[in-house]
Amino acid sequence: MKNLKKVVTVVLSATLAVGMLAACGSKETSNEGGGDKTGGKTIAVVAKGESHAFWQSVKAGAEAAAEENGYTITFRGPASESAKDLPSQVEMVQTALSNNVDGLVLATIGEGFTDLLSQAYDKKIPVVQFDSGIWAADVDALDAKGKNPIEASVATSNTLAAGVAAENFFKAIKDEIASSDGNYVVGIIQHDETQTGIDRAGGFEEKFKELADADEATKGKYTIAKEVKPGDANNAYKDALEALYEKGAKAIFMSNEGVVKQVSDAIAAAGGKYDAVKFCGFDAGTKQIEWMKATSGAKLVGSVAQDSFQIGYNAVLQCINAIEGKTVEKNVAIPGAWWDATNVDDMVKKNLVYEG
Repeated sequence: MKNLKKVVTVVLSATLAVGMLAACGSKETSNEGGGDKTGGKTIAVVAKGESHAFWQSVKAGAEAAAEENGYTITFRGPASESAKDLPSQVEMVQTALSNNVDGLVLATIGEGFTDLLSQAYDKKIPVVQFDSGIWAADVDALDAKGKNPIEASVATSNTLAAGVAAENFFKAIKDEIASSDGNYVVGIIQHDETQTGIDRAGGFEEKFKELADADEATKGKYTIAKEVKPGDANNAYKDALEALYEKGAKAIFMSNEGVVKQVSDAIAAAGGKYDAVKFCGFDAGTKQIEWMKATSGAKLVGSVAQDSFQIGYNAVLQCINAIEGKTVEKNVAIPGAWWDATNVDDMVKKNLVYEG
């Protein structure tokens, strides 16, 4: 009897030990690839920010695409898009690769990702760049090494979106140009010297000239004046507004939300100084929405919004296609959408215009 008890005890102990080992092994397996305990696949989304309403809308789109296809995403971004936060974004990408995620969706705030993206290539982790994407120097270096893991690019076409703004703004001020003394000044505030700033300012100017020069009523009666700033520090955009005002600008295109915010503040502090000037914006945000709805003072005629929800949605969708060996659309251009006082509430409901 004693021997029987010994045998039973040994068997039970062995069974428990095997069970505990199996449980430990199961836990390690479930954490591999980003910690999805459902056994599904994980895509890491590393954006240029996280808390801003724009990125929250991108996140919502990314989550929607992942959920529809049985994937999990992680979403991270640095505290700001300035160079001081570049190391933290590098760490985010390194963490994603160390966790062996199945795919990476990435928009970088600076250079220095060549080695990490070469690792992604070696690990067969497909990468989709989105929004302003990965800096050209890094992409060129990856191509030179023969280790470019980028499968697709998803972004607003800044040139085309700015063209939408120009088309609608021209309609709003066409009669003023036609009835002017022949020197109607259209101003442009370009928010920085990056490719995004260049494309938006250039896209607006090119389309506006095309339309104004094709119309006999406005041809030769306007000039374009442009202020290019390195960023929004030290009230740079307020200075740009004043410089254009001194040049006699009657209409001004502002190339991003940061410009709109500073210009709006400057107008509010200046009494009625700028009331005769008409404005056109880019992007969205609470301040821009409030200005759009205002019934007095300097008029914000309208703005062109990026479809941030669709940017996130399509970036994750293309990454899933790459992971699953399906057809990948190499360049997904998300069109900009014009919004003004007549459709602003509807645009907010559709996630095309964000608050915040």
